Amino acid sequence: MQEPDVIGRIKQLCQTRGWSYYRLAKESGITYSTLNTLLRKAYCPAVPTLCRICDGFGITLEQFFSDEAGPVGLTAEQREHLARWEQLSARDRERAEAYIQALLDREQR
Repeated sequence: MQEPDVIGRIKQLCQTRGWSYYRLAKESGITYSTLNTLLRKAYCPAVPTLCRICDGFGITLEQFFSDEAGPVGLTAEQREHLARWEQLSARDRERAEAYIQALLDREQR
């Protein structure tokens, strides 16, 4: 069994979201110096620290360790959003997507 690349996964998630490590530290409630040391020296974080990082990303530990091709468990909040999404018309889904994209674009500025 291959050992997961925890540090690589954290970096990948930051890159995918367009987040700096400072943003991840802020979102997860971990000091920037702790996160920076962890990533720079490639220390595998303790489980409580990794849980805080996952919380910062808004994902579960299961999602963190899953390969994207496999099934992923959703958080309660994600299930709630998905249930609401399913109730929208095709036109309203397009509007929601446009709104979400505008929020993401604003965040990256």
